[in-house]
Amino acid sequence: MISKQTTALAITAGLAFGVAEAAEYEMAIATLIPENLNNNAIYPALVHFKNQVETRTEGEVEVVIFGGGQLGSEVETGSQVQAGGRALQSTILTSGAMSSFYPKYQAVTTPFMFEDWRQAWAFFDGEWFADFMSGAIDDADMRYLGTFDDGGGFVAFTNNERLIRTVDDLEGLNIRVEENPAHVAMMNALGASATPLPWGELITALETGLADGQFNAPVLNTTFNFNEVTDYTTLTGHVYNSASWVVSESWYQELPQDYQQVIIEAAREAVTLSHGASGAFATASWEKSCEVFEECYLMPTSERQRMAEIARPAWKDWIVNDFGLDESLIDDLWAEVERIGSELEAQDYARYGN
Repeated sequence: MISKQTTALAITAGLAFGVAEAAEYEMAIATLIPENLNNNAIYPALVHFKNQVETRTEGEVEVVIFGGGQLGSEVETGSQVQAGGRALQSTILTSGAMSSFYPKYQAVTTPFMFEDWRQAWAFFDGEWFADFMSGAIDDADMRYLGTFDDGGGFVAFTNNERLIRTVDDLEGLNIRVEENPAHVAMMNALGASATPLPWGELITALETGLADGQFNAPVLNTTFNFNEVTDYTTLTGHVYNSASWVVSESWYQELPQDYQQVIIEAAREAVTLSHGASGAFATASWEKSCEVFEECYLMPTSERQRMAEIARPAWKDWIVNDFGLDESLIDDLWAEVERIGSELEAQDYARYGN
């Protein structure tokens, strides 16, 4: 007698075989994130997307996920997507890589841009940002699908010299930053010395004293054991790391309209699914940071505001006068972020506070 479990497994295997055999379109997605359902928020979201797309198109669109950097660096995979999506149809690009294909994305490196996750998610999922990202179609033949948090979004300093409690404690510290001039301008404005270095040289720089510290999301700080090369950590949230999910516009336009809609709707659900997981991972990693680093400090809002008052004008001067973005674009972006924050506050109190 054949058990129900055996029958179910046979049906599942048959469906999987049918998807592979019947697929008319393949959507390969590249990411640096490891293929692990338990240590990050992006890979599970992509798996959910795959299941939704393959089910709703009845196997006509097959989704294949290449995690862990299997297909190369972000710039390499972005170039493949930009080339028309023949070999690779989709990729996920963190802010530096996204800016290399769509320079206006540097606007999103604004320091102290968000107060909390809900404000960030509402902004990245909103109409203003979708319109802003539509420019990537003309610049890079990339259609924007959504924004993931990169490592949980908000960053924390780690360093070897002292616990950073105020902006004054940054004075004279040599902080490693990404090879991104926006971060250099920000650190210099806050009184630190910025040392741009690629990711692969970071640990050595901290071990040898080339850099006193660095900043990354707590998820990365604990995953890569920065507590072994630095002693102190402070959660400031001065940068919100993001990762843009894009698909080849040329490939997308080859799809039937109903499949296009499936791709868009499944992507939106996948991004939403990732939000809560991202916050949970970041919170758990911060708690772990306070266990493994010698000292930890959660910077209060008043000091974050003081730092913002120093960093934001210097960053704006750089982005407008050196990088060349229109000041009106930056003003519009800041106004939209502020509007969203005020709207969320008003809605929350009206619904739950009265």
